[in-house]
Amino acid sequence: MKYVLVTGGVVSGLGKGVTASSIDPYLNTDAGTMSPFEHGEVFVLDDGGEVDLDLGNYERFLDTTLTRDNNITTGKIFRSVIDKERKGDYLGKTVQVVPHITDAIQEWIERVAMVPVDGKEGPADVCVIELGGTIGDIESMPFIEGLGQFSYRVGPGNFCLVHVSLVPVLNVVGEQKTKPTQHSVRGLRGLGLTPNILACRSTKVLDENVKAKLAQFCHVPAENIVTLYDVPNIWHVPLLLRDQKAHEAILKELNLHGVAREPDLKEWTARTILCDKLHDTVRIAMVGKYTGLSDAYLSVLKALLHASVACHQKLVVDWVAAGDLEDATAAEAPEVHKAAWDLLKGADGVLVPGGFGDRGVRGKILAAKYARENKVPFLGICLGMQIAVIEFAQSVLNLHDANSTEFDPETKNPCVIFMPEQGSKTHMGGTMRLGSRRTYFKVADCKSAKLYGNVNYVDERHRHRYEVNPDMVSQLENAGLSFVGRDETDRRMEIVELTSHPYFVGVQFHPEFKSRPGKPSATFLGLIAAACGNLTSVLQGNGHVSKSVSNGISNGHSPAKVHQNGHVYKSSNGSSVNGVYSNGNGVHW
Repeated sequence: MKYVLVTGGVVSGLGKGVTASSIDPYLNTDAGTMSPFEHGEVFVLDDGGEVDLDLGNYERFLDTTLTRDNNITTGKIFRSVIDKERKGDYLGKTVQVVPHITDAIQEWIERVAMVPVDGKEGPADVCVIELGGTIGDIESMPFIEGLGQFSYRVGPGNFCLVHVSLVPVLNVVGEQKTKPTQHSVRGLRGLGLTPNILACRSTKVLDENVKAKLAQFCHVPAENIVTLYDVPNIWHVPLLLRDQKAHEAILKELNLHGVAREPDLKEWTARTILCDKLHDTVRIAMVGKYTGLSDAYLSVLKALLHASVACHQKLVVDWVAAGDLEDATAAEAPEVHKAAWDLLKGADGVLVPGGFGDRGVRGKILAAKYARENKVPFLGICLGMQIAVIEFAQSVLNLHDANSTEFDPETKNPCVIFMPEQGSKTHMGGTMRLGSRRTYFKVADCKSAKLYGNVNYVDERHRHRYEVNPDMVSQLENAGLSFVGRDETDRRMEIVELTSHPYFVGVQFHPEFKSRPGKPSATFLGLIAAACGNLTSVLQGNGHVSKSVSNGISNGHSPAKVHQNGHVYKSSNGSSVNGVYSNGNGVHW
């Protein structure tokens, strides 16, 4: 087995995950914890593992399926060591960071590296490890020590270290500065690790004299120094590495030149170029709670992007803070309230993503009501689906106190209730319905079934504790809602549609986690197609964008975006941020 370690220096957020994904990732080592505001979204795997969002990059870039064991955290390692100590495996010896913690890290890496994730038999040839955090972080010290020992143990020719660092450009003089990278490499060496390849983040291509300086002071050959400069979208990164022959440098360090094939990136290149050239825009209002941090909805944004590119549309995301739509905001900050509603009414489609807690719930209900009454394409995910059901019960069934027991435990009309697979309400980690679950289509002619290719069932990933109350389903369906997808027991509602609406869909699962470039999620494709007036063509193609639609759009003739209420909304370009457009509230790629 050969190993590639990807580390980061100087500052966080340089793109270690994307760099590792572009090399061909297999294992992620993260020494941090996860929360939406601190680290972005929690990415859910098929086996129910809740992991760092970088594993989402790995799955999307490689179209592969990882497991919870591909994500190592400090907590997992310490727990495994403590469990061994409790069982007496250490025979009463004093348990220490070295060797017990460091040995556990190495054993975990070697064990997981042998497990195939690409659907093929036998272990992979190369295992790529991403070390979370930045060199020098105290939290990652046991991992660095363990990986230093590991590199010595597997030996030269079996271990390659790629260090991602920053080469800033001072605007005053316009000069690329190498000192931060020099200090980062010096710190790395002081911890027992020596980089074989430098991947330098910068705003532009590194000057040759800068490369020469880095090679001299960091003791890395100039041909092993690559530039990861700013690009229109992250799909360019594998192409950057290929064009600078990074793969050849890695193969040379691992003695794999004789067995490796030339990378086939034709389809990837075509999609990347297409994404850069799109000009007809589709505007989606994202109504959520964490609008100040786009990484909290990273997979949702990626799924929207995948669907938009498939429909040959340039994505514009308008961030709408759910609380700003509420009456309380109208009284306290009328300008903020008006701006939020203007964004919502100017969108071609509305998306309410998943979330927890009652903050902003009323605003989400108002957004769902607006989309339903004005025939604006709508997609609700997890909590977003529950919001759609609550709004329908309140407005159509006239059950004004209808609510989720998550928000109002005493409601007399609980249309969303606590339905865990096990455990209690107080221990969240043990009560989630997590991972891949099967959904069966109960209505063959529904939009969702057609978008999924007229299959009988789909497997999608879940992360929730509350669900639609099965005792209210008949009442809701009699009024016009249709629960077209359910689990095998027929008690858990998985997909809901409003048959009288052009596209009003809610899903209890999280389809964004399985969306891929070139293979967009069915429900997201439906939303984007409906938003740009092409849903009929996509439905006729059983979830595939027809050639006539693609050709028409690529020739610059985008269909008019007219909603059934008669309003025509003309899209205007937002500010471009690396190829994805937003209203300026923080989208970044």
